[in-house]
Amino acid sequence: MVKVLIVGGVAGGASAAARLRRLDEKAEIVMFERGEFISFANCGLPYYIGDRITKRSALTLQTPERFRARFNVDVRNFTEVISINKREKIVTAKNLKTGEKYVETYDKLILSMGAEPIKPNVKGISSSRVFTIRNIPDTERIKKHINEMAPASAVIVGGGYIGLEMAENLKLAGLDVTIVELSDHLIAPLDIEMAADVHRYIMDKGIKLILSNGVKEIEEFDGNLTVKLNDGEIIKTDMAIMAVGVRPETELAKAAGIKVNDKGSIVVNEYMETSEKDIYAVGDAVEVTHFVTGEKAFIPLAGPANKQGRIAADNICGIRSKYKGTQGSSVLKIFDMTVAMTGINERTAKALGLNYDKVYNYSASHASYYPGATYMSIKTIFEKDTGRILGAQIVGFDGVDKRCDVLATAIRAGMTGFDLAELELCYAPPFSSAKDPVNMVGFVIENTLRGLVKNYHWHDVKSLPRDGSVILLDVRTPAEVARGRIDGFINIPLENLRENIDKLDKSKPVYVLCRSGQRSYIACRILMGHGFDAYNLSGGYQLYESVISDMQLFSS
Repeated sequence: MVKVLIVGGVAGGASAAARLRRLDEKAEIVMFERGEFISFANCGLPYYIGDRITKRSALTLQTPERFRARFNVDVRNFTEVISINKREKIVTAKNLKTGEKYVETYDKLILSMGAEPIKPNVKGISSSRVFTIRNIPDTERIKKHINEMAPASAVIVGGGYIGLEMAENLKLAGLDVTIVELSDHLIAPLDIEMAADVHRYIMDKGIKLILSNGVKEIEEFDGNLTVKLNDGEIIKTDMAIMAVGVRPETELAKAAGIKVNDKGSIVVNEYMETSEKDIYAVGDAVEVTHFVTGEKAFIPLAGPANKQGRIAADNICGIRSKYKGTQGSSVLKIFDMTVAMTGINERTAKALGLNYDKVYNYSASHASYYPGATYMSIKTIFEKDTGRILGAQIVGFDGVDKRCDVLATAIRAGMTGFDLAELELCYAPPFSSAKDPVNMVGFVIENTLRGLVKNYHWHDVKSLPRDGSVILLDVRTPAEVARGRIDGFINIPLENLRENIDKLDKSKPVYVLCRSGQRSYIACRILMGHGFDAYNLSGGYQLYESVISDMQLFSS
């Protein structure tokens, strides 16, 4: 009978324990968790604070008692493993209620310690009014503070997933909220132009946004906090939440001589085996291989953690299962807006020197003639040579998660833009269009790769010559142009292009734009049919205006 010890009872650890029992009814399984709770829904914590989830019990997917009863696992919560003796194959555990220390032998050991919140090294971080959010006790402390102290304002330090979810829920709870983010845009995996609409939307919801700035120090005086930023700005607030990210919690592994990388993540192979025989590691504490690039990475996500726990269990039970990498598929709700991404972003593609290209699409969530359609912005990264999809980012409202899931599946399957064009996806007017947004991505990539259209992008507009050596053409309606235009572009509406085409100099390249890139594509095909060298603004004026306005706002 094999004896398996599991350190950590959330996500990967709980998944491993359940899978082990399903595969081996006779195995002795002991799961240590230093906290009170196991298998809790940490992604739901901000929504409990904002009372979108009203009962704490909804966050505890399994209680220790139910887990013991269902899986016959010896669950020891309030117990911390403090050392590992890999030579003797024993661990030393400490009961945090009684202080008792004892040893436990193992045949196989699974480490699933997760990650811990990063606390910046700034003065005042230890104030009772400064919080982190990673587990249920963190959540209870924040909720207790709000209920007892009735704060009117809060500063969120960090503009990632947790930071934005907390900002939303505190705003819904009636607080004035300020987000402070060190980077030049929110949500690090997004490229900057895709974050622009997010910035505008958040500010429209009444949240103050401070970018390219960090916290220098925090002072508490007379029950209030003074948050001093790097540029000298001072914010007075009632509470602060640190949401600057997480780091792998691997001190136990390091002390045991288990190999970690230079960022502290446990090094594992595709079978979730560590450098030490019979010791496995899963979840946010481990180094993963990025599925798209093959590079080593730190990508703390619940879905991969659960899969890794299952794979570790498989291998312990003699099923040779491999973890084939993480591609970073994630989705975020911000009030009514949805932000989703998968694969790599352009910054990564550029940093790795990949031969890539990109396209932008604006598509309706469902048939535009059916009431309630909203538009989503899609950016897709693909290989120039093959058309293979490398990454996608989507910002919108309805149907964003569905399209990103399709694109995530396409990446996993090694599909190309040509494949996306051929996909047969579900269609009815309330749900989609006959040409689904994913199909549209495929059509644009297909046209690009076949040379049916040549694109230029929002960041190219500024450098286009205004000396008459090229033609800058706006094919929107006069009413659209009156609401906003780009300097140097002449206006000939698409419907009037053919009758005015003789007025254009065929010897000059033509750079065309419309609102979204669709009409300008048609214009480019007309121009190319008449012998012009034409280029289409991918994403159109809508994307350009969003990015430029955002940059101007945060540079002032």
